[in-house]
Amino acid sequence: MDDVKQLRHDWQLDEIVAIHNSPLFQLLDRARAIHLREHVSNEVQLCTLLSVKTGGCPEDCAYCPQSAHYETEVGREGMLDVEEVLGAARRAKEHGSTRFCMGAAWREVTDGSEFDDVLAMVRGVKALGLEACCTLGMVNESQAAKLKEAGLDAYNHNLDTSPGHYKSIITTRKYDDRLRTLKNVREAGITVCSGGIIGMGEAIEDRCAMLKELAQLEPHPESVPINALVRVDGTPLEALPPVEGTELVRMIATARILMPASKVRLSAGRTELSREAQLLCLYAGANSIFYGDRLLTTPNPGGDEDMSLIREAGLVPQAPAPAV
Repeated sequence: MDDVKQLRHDWQLDEIVAIHNSPLFQLLDRARAIHLREHVSNEVQLCTLLSVKTGGCPEDCAYCPQSAHYETEVGREGMLDVEEVLGAARRAKEHGSTRFCMGAAWREVTDGSEFDDVLAMVRGVKALGLEACCTLGMVNESQAAKLKEAGLDAYNHNLDTSPGHYKSIITTRKYDDRLRTLKNVREAGITVCSGGIIGMGEAIEDRCAMLKELAQLEPHPESVPINALVRVDGTPLEALPPVEGTELVRMIATARILMPASKVRLSAGRTELSREAQLLCLYAGANSIFYGDRLLTTPNPGGDEDMSLIREAGLVPQAPAPAV
């Protein structure tokens, strides 16, 4: 099927399911062609994600070890010092990352000293020449404007799953709350980073419905992280089966077809993926990975392992943007 260059925001669920379920090699060929057309073919962006405030979150997200509702090995920790965070950002830059994301286990941002510290972290990360990203829970219009003023490039707020499956995963926040935060971020002039998680007991139709929600946003999210569930003892989803590698490959490829210009990020869950499955994800259109041995509180492949993977794929890390 020929794909035209015009971006679409009117994808229908049956179209997306048909794409997702198409023969694997046909799906890969289609996604790869779009990827080669829209992006630098041999480049992958390295991103580092740091938890700046860990645990004790009042949300009941069934996948999350930081929820106060569950007994997990993740304890409650206070806010990191600004200089400690900037030290981590410097090390991330030295190891090749060009995007540094800071996550806080909050339901929503509250104005005050901790938010002021986050703003200082953003300013510091930008001064290092890195893209600055935050994931802090819900933000209102005023807070989004302050983040923009501090220099924030991107805000991550995942939809997680489909509207229909959402209530099975989270009861403390509505789907519309997530969409409202994305709207506030977009209107502030910050780029949107939003994706989801597969392997949470959802149907294929739910996975495709989540992609439909993202692809209907105008403009598309600049960044679309695709995660596989990391099963953590103590959470309600701990006993679910692992995600098959080709399931993640299909999601990466489908996201690339629906949102051609977006960066599709191969995110959490890579420690349970084979090397071959990760290579197929990169081939199918993933042009960013999270780099470093932890993602907030869950494990991630080591840096040496990732650099070996990138070399084997014939890729090179994306260079930093030129100074302005």
